[in-house]
Amino acid sequence: MGEKSKILIADNEVRFTETLKNVLEEQNYTVFTANNREQAQKVVRNSQLELIILGTIMPRGEPFLFHKWVKQELGLSNLPIMVINAPPEKQLIEGWLMYEGMQCEAEDFLAKPVEPKSLIPRIQALLEGVTKKIRVLIVDDHPVVRDGIRSIIALQRDMEVVGEAVDGKDAVEKTRDLIPDVVVMDINMPVMDGLEAAKEICKNCKASKVLMLTQYDEDENVMASRNIGAVGFISKAVASTHLLTGIRSVGRGDQSWIESLSKHHQ
Repeated sequence: MGEKSKILIADNEVRFTETLKNVLEEQNYTVFTANNREQAQKVVRNSQLELIILGTIMPRGEPFLFHKWVKQELGLSNLPIMVINAPPEKQLIEGWLMYEGMQCEAEDFLAKPVEPKSLIPRIQALLEGVTKKIRVLIVDDHPVVRDGIRSIIALQRDMEVVGEAVDGKDAVEKTRDLIPDVVVMDINMPVMDGLEAAKEICKNCKASKVLMLTQYDEDENVMASRNIGAVGFISKAVASTHLLTGIRSVGRGDQSWIESLSKHHQ
C-alpha cells in the first residue's frame, strides 16, 4: 500500500520540503521536489507520478495555475492533488485567493502549519482513492446567507452540504439525524441561539464539530464559543476568504488553522 509510489512536493519553503521529503522516504515513497511552477510541470511530464503535494510557490497565484494545468492536461486530470495553503498570517501575501479556492479541484486542501507525519494517513487515502467528502450542515436564519454558503460549497470537490437549519433547535435536531462532519453555526437566531445549540451539539453529538459563524466577533462571543466546545470562530466579515479553509481544517481534524484564526480575533 503506497510502497514505491512517486510523489511530487512543489513548495518553495526549504525546511518544510526537506522535512516532508524525509518523512515520505521513510515510508518507502519515491519523492521529487520542485520550488516553482516550471520545475513542477517538468517533473510531472517526465515522471509517472501518483500524487502531487502542492504547497506555497511564488509568486502568488502560481500554485493555482499549476493545479489548473494538471487538471486540464490530457492524461493528468485524475492525478490527485493535496493543496497545503499558506498559514493564516501569510495568506494575504502567499495564500490562495478566494476565486482560486472556489475553483479548486484538489482532492484535499489544508493549511500550514502541518506536522508532516500527520499527513501520512491522508496521503495513503489519496493514493487508495478513498477520500471522503466533508459533510456540512449550514445553520442560519437568513436564506440569503444559507444560499451563499451552499453555493460556494457546491463548487468544492471535497465537501457537500447535507442539510440546512433555520434556527438552533432545528440545528440540534438535524445534527442528530444527519450526523454532519461540520456544523457551520450562526450565533444570533430565533427559537434557540447558536451558542445554546452548539453547546447541545458538542455535548450530545461528538462526531459533529461546530464552527461558529457570526457578524459580531466580540471577545465575549469568541470566549463563549470556546467554552461550549466549538472548535472555531469565523467572523462573517472574513468568511469569504476563510470559511472553506476552516471547514476543511475542522473536517479533516486539523485544528491548527482554526486555533490560529481564533487567536487573531481575540
